[in-house]
Amino acid sequence: MSDPPQRLRSGPLMQLLSSALSLWVRSRCDSIAELQLQLHGSAFAVLRGRLEGATLRARDVHFQGLQLHHVDLQSSLIVVDLKLLRPGQIFDLQHPFQVQGEATLNSRDLDAALLSTTWRWLGDWLAEQLMGVAPLAGVRIDNDVIELQAAVAAQSQPLRQRFLLEADQGSVRFRPESADGPSVLLPMDPAVRITGALLGGGQLHLTGNADVTV
Repeated sequence: MSDPPQRLRSGPLMQLLSSALSLWVRSRCDSIAELQLQLHGSAFAVLRGRLEGATLRARDVHFQGLQLHHVDLQSSLIVVDLKLLRPGQIFDLQHPFQVQGEATLNSRDLDAALLSTTWRWLGDWLAEQLMGVAPLAGVRIDNDVIELQAAVAAQSQPLRQRFLLEADQGSVRFRPESADGPSVLLPMDPAVRITGALLGGGQLHLTGNADVTV
């Protein structure tokens, strides 16, 4: 079967749906500096309540206390109910779907996140598990390693240790740069599965997939 004509893939209905989905994405985030959303499918399929998927590219996304420098996601099939579609309003999705893709955090934003009120518990947990001391005082990405800093009583300088990262069991494992010392698996939301973790250029690059509930 041939592809639908261009007017059915980019006509008024698809433009309206794209606008509504963009509003929905923004409503799930604290802020987004730049957002590009491309829909896959046709108006014929949407009229039957099925969108084949969507590709999202975003920059400087603030999501659940994390500042993501870059996000690139692709979704699975999305079930849509056109009775809920209204111009200029957030589209209320009724069915869960899956996304896969990648996200990037830079060193400064990762440090700020792990010292924030939202994620402080995780930063202190990492310091305690990996260094035997808490609270966490800072995080720095140095090429392909990550350095954790922890405050030590009666010392003017924080304790510093360096770790390698790798994707493992759907999460991220921290292990010492040297052979000695413990490794730990990052606590992870069961709806999120990490398949790749790479440090480089002062950034953490994560790839994976997730179940999106609505």
